[in-house]
Amino acid sequence: MNDKVSAVIPAYNEAKRIGRTLQQVAPFVDEIIVIDDASHDETATIARQHGAKVLVQPTNQGYIAAIKAGFQAASGEIVVTLDADGEFPADVIPMLIRPILDNQADMVQGHRDIVPRPSERFLTWLAQRKADVGDTGTGLRAIRTPLARKLKLKGACICGVFSLEVVANGGRLAEVPIKLQKVDKPRKVAWFHGRQFFYLLPWLFRRIR
Repeated sequence: MNDKVSAVIPAYNEAKRIGRTLQQVAPFVDEIIVIDDASHDETATIARQHGAKVLVQPTNQGYIAAIKAGFQAASGEIVVTLDADGEFPADVIPMLIRPILDNQADMVQGHRDIVPRPSERFLTWLAQRKADVGDTGTGLRAIRTPLARKLKLKGACICGVFSLEVVANGGRLAEVPIKLQKVDKPRKVAWFHGRQFFYLLPWLFRRIR
């Protein structure tokens, strides 16, 4: 298989942090695609200055729409998703893609040492009732590009549904442990997790291979 790797990085008002993030990611991938989700700052400009291919959403459409746009634009056979704020360690990317290159997995998740939000832990607990899907809310993943493009990913966020949909499509899932990096950014209340419950609930009644 072609081992070219594309990084897909959604970004919204991350001008203060995205430059450092891209510097960390660049040594480990062949292509970086930043999806600027209608930022009001210089996120897109700074991303271009660091050599990223930048897709600009005309309106703020959220994380799922951003990564789906990135999946379609990726030229690599493997896509790695990361957050623009630098919270995820880029140096674990080789460990993420190795099980895919060795044909042992179709998606590899970075299993976080800390899941800070109780609502996110609850959604993952629910998803685990259906299948062994690990850290379903992590934003650090490597996945085969054809599989990524098949995913419908309907929801208020990826918690629960991303991993379950991969498994439902016959994907083999693996994980590697990661330690989150500290970032100078306030953590907002994730009210959308309440809505995500209603997107996740139907999955608990579906038949999964």
